[in-house]
Amino acid sequence: MTGITAYGAYIPRLRLQRKAIAAANAWFAPGLMGAAKGERSMANFDEDAVTLAVEAGRDCLPANDPVKDRAFVDAIYFASTTMPFSDRQNAGIVAAALNLADEISSADVTSSQRAGTSAIIAALDAVKSGRAKAPLMAAGENRKARAASSQEMAYGDAGAALAFGNGKVIAKFLGSHSLTIDFVDHFRGESEEFDYSWEERWIRDEGYTKIVPAAIKALLEKTGVAAADIAHLILQCPFARLDATLAKQCGIDPARLRDNLASNVGDAGAAHAVLMLVHALEEAKPGDKILVAQFGQGCDALLFEVTKEISELPRRNGVTGSLARRKEENNYMKFLGFNGLIELEKGMRAEVDKRTALTVLYRKNDMLMGLIGGKCRVCGTAQFPRSRICVNPNCKAVDSQDPFGFSESQGTILSWSADFLTYSMNPPNHYGMITFADGGRFMADITDVEQGQIDSGTKVRMMFRVKDVDEKRGFKRYFWKAVPA
Repeated sequence: MTGITAYGAYIPRLRLQRKAIAAANAWFAPGLMGAAKGERSMANFDEDAVTLAVEAGRDCLPANDPVKDRAFVDAIYFASTTMPFSDRQNAGIVAAALNLADEISSADVTSSQRAGTSAIIAALDAVKSGRAKAPLMAAGENRKARAASSQEMAYGDAGAALAFGNGKVIAKFLGSHSLTIDFVDHFRGESEEFDYSWEERWIRDEGYTKIVPAAIKALLEKTGVAAADIAHLILQCPFARLDATLAKQCGIDPARLRDNLASNVGDAGAAHAVLMLVHALEEAKPGDKILVAQFGQGCDALLFEVTKEISELPRRNGVTGSLARRKEENNYMKFLGFNGLIELEKGMRAEVDKRTALTVLYRKNDMLMGLIGGKCRVCGTAQFPRSRICVNPNCKAVDSQDPFGFSESQGTILSWSADFLTYSMNPPNHYGMITFADGGRFMADITDVEQGQIDSGTKVRMMFRVKDVDEKRGFKRYFWKAVPA
């Protein structure tokens, strides 16, 4: 039996209010007021598609020891249309942050809104063929849009992840059907930052209305499943009430449609159908059939049946937990600044060469990307970074360090600063000494925090974030930061 074995999701905590977008642009685009309802998820300045996918992957693959507990994963597929690197495998960055083994296959899946569902199909095919036993697919999206555009109101940032395998699956894979049609509803050229969209009526009437039902009907016929048997219909659709019309065309009760999360997340692009699938799995019961359809230069349609194993799966933070971890944001200028849509005067302290030594990155990859330190085999003392000599003054054993992952260890702030003098995209710059219960300490940036929110003794967890951006060379450097638990 092939199918989904686990799921995870991550939505940034910031929720930009659409009324703030509309109010800021009312002088130029007063029509936006008609769409100024609800909120959209907003990535922090140090988040991107990769970090969103990493957090979703951590939620999907919880671990006490990230090195040993995730050793079973033997393939990774990363789906996004906003990958930070065009010629560096982004899936490899996600794998390194999750402490996956070197002996895995990996692939980036991109250039289409169907990238998320295409990655799911690829992972399932790998399991069915025997090429992989336990692949992971992770999706993350952090799309930019022009100021005062409808896309700016509609888009949202999020990540989602699914693990696959045979045996004890929580959702059995029943089949899929794909249509590949070069119907261009929108596109983004190689040198462009923003999507260019075509006329909405054309997309609705010639695209969604004709292509999506054809794929769904073909899938139902192929699998022999009746439309009336569908318990959850996942259909990412930007047009209000069109999803209900499409459901009726396919003979599926519109009441079976899942919430598309438009009011509180927005459209997370290639990650959105996966995000909605995770949300459905959080609430699904054994026997429920879930149909997922994703439009984009054609359509992917997939069908799953939830098994009794879902009741045995430990609870994830998932979509529900991420939605609860929410901070309302009304500062539209902050949103523009975080996304590089306005040029801020960063000051002289930001004028440093941020070139990354790629040799050091390679040699210390497990430490920098996976937050791997060491643990002494003799006395059990953990330390970061790993060294030849144990830091325990009563031990000092030589060459006794085994790899020990700190990414999943809870930390405590020992001392801290809120610094207005050093450059930060979101001042003040919070940083401090973080200590861990198993031993080990190091100085780390503290993010997702407001002034006055932390103090010595505050519990934190580590999160994978963008550390620096070398704008001169187009290189992003990642590391781990502390976040209030």
